[in-house]
Amino acid sequence: MSYYKKSLGQNFLIDSNIIKKITSITKIAGKNILEIGPGSGNLTEQIIKQKPKSMILIEKDQKLANLLKSKFKNYDNISIINKDFLKLELERLLKRNTLVFGNLPYNVSSQILIKFLRLKNYPIIFSKLIFMFQKEVGNKIKAKVGEKDYGRLSIITKFKLNVTKCFDVSNNCFFPRPKVNSTVLLFKPKKKLNFKIKNIKNLEKITQIFFSGKRKMINKPLKNIFGDSVEIISKLNLNLSMRPGDVSENDYYKIVYLFEKISDR
Repeated sequence: MSYYKKSLGQNFLIDSNIIKKITSITKIAGKNILEIGPGSGNLTEQIIKQKPKSMILIEKDQKLANLLKSKFKNYDNISIINKDFLKLELERLLKRNTLVFGNLPYNVSSQILIKFLRLKNYPIIFSKLIFMFQKEVGNKIKAKVGEKDYGRLSIITKFKLNVTKCFDVSNNCFFPRPKVNSTVLLFKPKKKLNFKIKNIKNLEKITQIFFSGKRKMINKPLKNIFGDSVEIISKLNLNLSMRPGDVSENDYYKIVYLFEKISDR
């Protein structure tokens, strides 16, 4: 395939069985669809067969965008945007209850997910995300407290989203063939948030402070954040000799909630 660009992390999904599995994860008929990185349009073609209400395709590569425009020129309900998804204003792009698909480029996959998490409005405007990640990244996203892959990505993601692993995908299902396998994850917005965090970037900041010293005890990052405030630290009711990987998601959300509370004083 002459359109392939290694610099954009392009690996085209060519296995028709996997494509059908992805489009069978949830109902597509009558839905507004956003597809990130459609590439040559293999997944797009299968989505179209299930009669969505509308489709927006975001493709950064100009040659591929032109190919898609030619391929789907007879569909009035499909629009193609030739831009870098990470630079788009997502709030303006999404319609209510949009269903989002993406065979994400490995080199920016976590950045794309974080962009959705940074959406300010709540409840979240999209209904579901169905994303394919490098398997190693997928493991980090769905990891639970105490597991070796548990860290910032799982904590930040699970603040707003419930994560379900759908299935793994062999590297043989792509062209060009990547060195690693992939995994498909389904994300659904949580109906209710356990903690009121004003700015998710504060959750990113706090988890960065903790996991920059992943093997150190949590007493040091807590002191870094709250100083010598014994009262605030005692509210957390945490064993200060624990490591960052042993602290639950909810405890991190509580830490950020208290951090924002004292920051507003």
